[in-house]
Amino acid sequence: MASALSAKHFHDEAAAFAYVEARVWPEGPTCPHCGGVERISKMGGKSTRQGLYKCYQCRKPFTVRMGTIFEASHVPLHIWLQAMYLVAGSKKGISSNQLHRTLGVTLKTAWFMAHRIREAMRDGGLGLLGEGGGAVEVDETYIGRKAGAGNPKGGWGHKMTVLGLIDRNTGEGRYFHVDGGKEIQSIVLANLSREARLMTDEHVMYKRIGREFAEHGAVHHYNKEYARGDITTNTVEGAFSIFKRGMRGVYQFCAEKHLHRYLAEFEFRYSNREATGCNDEDRANAMLRGIVGKRLTYQTIGARA
Repeated sequence: MASALSAKHFHDEAAAFAYVEARVWPEGPTCPHCGGVERISKMGGKSTRQGLYKCYQCRKPFTVRMGTIFEASHVPLHIWLQAMYLVAGSKKGISSNQLHRTLGVTLKTAWFMAHRIREAMRDGGLGLLGEGGGAVEVDETYIGRKAGAGNPKGGWGHKMTVLGLIDRNTGEGRYFHVDGGKEIQSIVLANLSREARLMTDEHVMYKRIGREFAEHGAVHHYNKEYARGDITTNTVEGAFSIFKRGMRGVYQFCAEKHLHRYLAEFEFRYSNREATGCNDEDRANAMLRGIVGKRLTYQTIGARA
């Protein structure tokens, strides 16, 4: 049986360009300068760089890299595709050190590639969760340490707060880095359909939020109650367990300014897991469809979403 990484587009640059073009431009080349789709020709000649086109409407050259996470990168496109497949197929993530050793690039390059790939995985969540009266589990967890936090004295006040929303019917998950209760309330109201069945723990803030939805069920963890009928938060807690194992066991440290991209990575893999009908190749192709319009530079990489 052949390895998944033995496909031609993982080793040949011309095949890699053809593979990316077929997914980014399914209806043919589109000029990133003027948006034109007519009067575009592929450039030939021995000195012409790989995958170069020219738009005869604005008279500017371009490749499929332009306007994507690949722009201005000196890493060959087939190496990028290898990196994306490895990230897509690693349930708990893959470290920059591992990418550096596997792909033969420098550690600095591997770190920057990983962040660009996470940017491609960030879609912001489309549509509302819980449409049609579906159950949506909502919970928060705490990880790492806030920027500027002092020495911990117990509790979770020094940790970063992550909010998780899981739609049981569709299997979609959404993760958010939040600062407090008011932000949690606004995020829940913005992402859930009002006909959704809200499932939470007994935290008092969810009582106020729950009044906005068709139904609100809560389990009382302090009384060691973890399920009552179909009211439970076990699904979102299971999603958090995968996230925490990856952050603690693979990445080990994450600065607060980068947390939103790590959340996008785990959210993407959770929403496109085997249980939702996606395999590793499907995830890698979905990542490719998200590369456009997400130019990331060293000057912007530390900006919080």
